[in-house]
Amino acid sequence: MEMVNVIIDGKSVEVEKGSTVLLAAQKAGVHIPTLCYLKDVNAIGACRVCLVEVKGAKALQPACVYPVSDGLEVHTNTPKVREARKAVVELLLSNHPADCLTCVRSGNCELQTMAQQMGIREIRFEGEKSTFPIDDRSVAIVRDPNKCILCRRCVATCQKVQGVSILGLVNRGFNSTVGTAFNHPLDDINCALCGQCINACPVGALSEKDDTAKVWAALADENKHCIVQFSPAVRIAISEEFGIPMGEISTGKTVAALRRLGFDKVFDTNWSADLTIMEEGNELLQRIQNGGVLPQITSCSPGWIKYCEHHYPDQLDHLSSAKSPQQMFGAIAKTYYAEKAGIDPATIFSCSVMPCTAKKYE
Repeated sequence: MEMVNVIIDGKSVEVEKGSTVLLAAQKAGVHIPTLCYLKDVNAIGACRVCLVEVKGAKALQPACVYPVSDGLEVHTNTPKVREARKAVVELLLSNHPADCLTCVRSGNCELQTMAQQMGIREIRFEGEKSTFPIDDRSVAIVRDPNKCILCRRCVATCQKVQGVSILGLVNRGFNSTVGTAFNHPLDDINCALCGQCINACPVGALSEKDDTAKVWAALADENKHCIVQFSPAVRIAISEEFGIPMGEISTGKTVAALRRLGFDKVFDTNWSADLTIMEEGNELLQRIQNGGVLPQITSCSPGWIKYCEHHYPDQLDHLSSAKSPQQMFGAIAKTYYAEKAGIDPATIFSCSVMPCTAKKYE
């Protein structure tokens, strides 16, 4: 593999031929800010926040797409570079809602963080702002085009990672935004509701639909019997959010926390997952013995089911007919559990804590 030598801010670093200035800088331990760049997914040089000064070039160059060459000399922190980056961020902010205090991404917004790091305290550019309707019809995802910065990270993720391709750049000029075909809402197209676009979005343009208020209302209702189930993945993922080492299992802490919130009973989705396994296993035996459609594919993930329904309808016969663990628990909770506990099923409020936005679709 051919290597080339690049000089980043006076520091010599050896990188693979074909690499970009951004990757070379990362290897050299030099930070270059980015917004539209997403490793191995999106490198289009659209946001222009990663501009650097390349010796011999007539203009500043985007580090995320500029290829290295042997002997290339790059400066990442000159006054010219800092001023250009600051102007780019100010322009983005000039057409961005100023609701940071109430935004779902407040404190976890890449644009907000970048503005703070650059010392931006006022916006020099004033003028008209884009106004688009918010798409909140989906049960799982809220799309607010007014907060979109046109980085296209969600577009690339939906297309290259998930293989769904429901998002794309629409309109032109000042009216440009990321949207769906013919501006259909997310619940009217072949969106799998996987939520990967939310993970990719650097701002609050895409977010999970928040049902917290409904849960608090149910917990406060004395006529409701509130139960909750939480998935195996949650007890690990939640650890990191509370400063517990990544990967550590927090089953006990999670149960205790849910009880303190006011839930009458806390259940483990592992239990209903066992039921699903038994049901799917029984179905597989029936298919093998009676000449059914094979191979049989699990039906545990609603995102996968929705994806198959939209993109591979000819393969639906391969899917198991069993409910997912979440659905199976819901059915058992309002039948078997209600009967054993002597509770009116109509008073049971069943809540799920799941790792995937598509679970809301169930």
